[in-house]
Amino acid sequence: MFNVLVLHGPNLNLLGLREPGIYGATTLAEINQQLKEDGKTLQVEVTTLQSNHEGELVDAIHQAVDCYQGIVINAGAYTHTSVALRDAIAAVSIPTVEVHLSNIYRREPFRHHSYLAPVVVGQISGFGPESYRLGLKALVSHQNFGSQTPSLS
Repeated sequence: MFNVLVLHGPNLNLLGLREPGIYGATTLAEINQQLKEDGKTLQVEVTTLQSNHEGELVDAIHQAVDCYQGIVINAGAYTHTSVALRDAIAAVSIPTVEVHLSNIYRREPFRHHSYLAPVVVGQISGFGPESYRLGLKALVSHQNFGSQTPSLS
């Protein structure tokens, strides 16, 4: 079984309440539930973790070695500030997809730079909760497990 770790960074625990005009009304629990359902369809096991603490996210990436074959990460604000997360992703060599609910390139200029982008397989932003689903499917497709990746319908 292909195992994927989905990491949610700071303030994502407030989804559904936090700036719904930008991030929507879907809660983190709803996103996690959908990802677990999608995982079943894609024949992967999905584990999720949210933390507001950079070090806890770094630890989770380190501990992913030998447990997970892929990572989907929405590092939130750490995307634009964390060399530590960038270095952790580079160090473990686990294929990783970066996702964002909003289109970071249509927002404030400081959000246009991602420290993670150079070390991840790809980046998906701007599709709300669907960004996570697209990221999971893209990761599974990238890993090319099986002769055909089941579709998410």
